[in-house]
Amino acid sequence: MDRKQMAVDLKHSGCNCAQAVVAAFTDLTGMTTEEAFAAGAAFGTGMGCLKATCGALIGAGIVLGKLSYGSGPVPPKARQLLTEFEKQCGATICGDLKGAGTGKVLCPCDDCVRNAVAILERMITP
Repeated sequence: MDRKQMAVDLKHSGCNCAQAVVAAFTDLTGMTTEEAFAAGAAFGTGMGCLKATCGALIGAGIVLGKLSYGSGPVPPKARQLLTEFEKQCGATICGDLKGAGTGKVLCPCDDCVRNAVAILERMITP
């Protein structure tokens, strides 16, 4: 099974978007599934419950930091992750993506998870 589908399946099994993205990369990060779930636990419905950054994007940032720390500056990589996510999904704020207040969903959660995983895979693959 590919990593994108694994993350979506994890999300449908009860994880939030951040937890699902982080857990899909445990083979590379060395984190246990429990550690991945703990790292993403605060980001269900994005940061601040729809008020800030999408949980899938945060999860990808957690993985990016874990894999990049010690090998040069991480913030420029995080900016690239955010920029590519926004280009593909239409926004980075969970509420905007879900159409809170507008009724117009820019990117469904499953697609946010898939996109976050795909972008991260491209970034970490040499």
